[in-house]
Order: sequence, then C-alpha cells, then structure tokens
Amino acid sequence: MLMAQEVYQVLRDVAMASRPMRRITSASWNEIYCGLVTVDVDGWVITLFNDRGTLDYCDSCYSPDGRKYEFNSTGPHEADPVELLGQDEHLRLEEILQSI
Repeated sequence: MLMAQEVYQVLRDVAMASRPMRRITSASWNEIYCGLVTVDVDGWVITLFNDRGTLDYCDSCYSPDGRKYEFNSTGPHEADPVELLGQDEHLRLEEILQSI
C-alpha cells in the first residue's frame, strides 16, 4: 500500500521543480473543466481531480514498484496528498498542471 505522505513528496518535488511531470490524459488541465487528469512523474502515475480549474484532490497513484494509493471519501480519513501541500506548493503545482 502506498501512503499519502509518499505521494505528497512526489507532488512536492514537482512543485519545487526537482522532478518533471508529463500529462498522460489526452485532454489538458484547461480543457477538463471538472474531472480527472492523469500525469506521470518519473514512473509514478498520478490521477488528480480538477474542480473547475482548481486542484482538488489526488484520486489515485501507482508507484513504479506497483504500490497503490486510492482516495477513499467514505473510509477512515487519511490525509489526501494534495491536502499536505503548502499553499505555495499547491499554487505552483496548479500552474504546472495548466502548462503541460
């Protein structure tokens, strides 16, 4: 099982420009007004939810070694990786998502 803290670290690295991110989903962040966008970060496959142009939460993540994180709104609440981002990191990540 993949923990939210591990996914957060990958997202933080992207926001701090120490890891590249590429979009897997055919439609861009700006084309998807409300829905899921999947990206790749060094083999980490991360699906994020775009809520009217705002990064809302991480829906799922698969690590290169096959472990999985999956958002569960009905189960015991573990912090969502996006919730762990600082405000500046969150804004920077949104800017990067808009540019890829």
